[in-house]
Amino acid sequence: MTAPAPAFNHHGVWAIYKFEMARFRRTLLQSVVTPVITTSLYFVVFGSAIGSRMSRVGGVPYGAFIVPGLIMLSLFTASISNASFGIYFPKFTGTIYELLSAPISFFEMIIAYVGAAATKSVILGLIILGTAAFFVPVQIQHPLWMSAFLLLTATTFSLFGFVIGIWAKTFEHLQFMPMLVVTPLTFLGGAFYSIDMLPPAWQKVALFNPVVYLISGFRWSFFETADVSVALSLAMTVLFLAICLATVWLIFKTGYRLKN
Repeated sequence: MTAPAPAFNHHGVWAIYKFEMARFRRTLLQSVVTPVITTSLYFVVFGSAIGSRMSRVGGVPYGAFIVPGLIMLSLFTASISNASFGIYFPKFTGTIYELLSAPISFFEMIIAYVGAAATKSVILGLIILGTAAFFVPVQIQHPLWMSAFLLLTATTFSLFGFVIGIWAKTFEHLQFMPMLVVTPLTFLGGAFYSIDMLPPAWQKVALFNPVVYLISGFRWSFFETADVSVALSLAMTVLFLAICLATVWLIFKTGYRLKN
């Protein structure tokens, strides 16, 4: 007789998830208030100063046009930071060995950590969306697609952050990828402008930036205007998700930096 498949350890998953969400509640000032203030400053600088000179982009008022880009910018950095710190801290304190020896599978561990990080990022994204509504009228043409892109992006970058947390050897490594790679790519990926405004040569260069596809698809769900086709944006998001899943699987298969 074949042995029955082990049951899903929902108690272990829920315990890790609650622990990570409790840390989110303890750091509300850093997790919520700071991004809201930052978003407000973006609207003051970009919406008022630049928006007064650039009334519309693709038929959309500039103040409203930058809303999806602002949400994506916060979502990228928050997802990476939450997930990377969540798995790095047990490594730093040495409790990773207790986690690895606990009756919980790698799959369940990923669900807990990535699920908590994605939940926190989605909450932050919705808060920023509500903050933006105080500055500009926000209309969402396709709320279901908006939710889908929001969840997919939060999950994908939380997985990416999980990989960074395992790779990192110091706290400085945790900040390297969000600050020196993701944030510049977001600013160059059409968060505050349409790539159609670039010279033809730079438009082609911009298409090598994966963030362009994420922001473009998310912006389409708001205004039905996009730099690239929605199908291509969705395909690129799913591809990035698959790459992150494959990387996490390889890490747990080889034990890369989990036990040293």
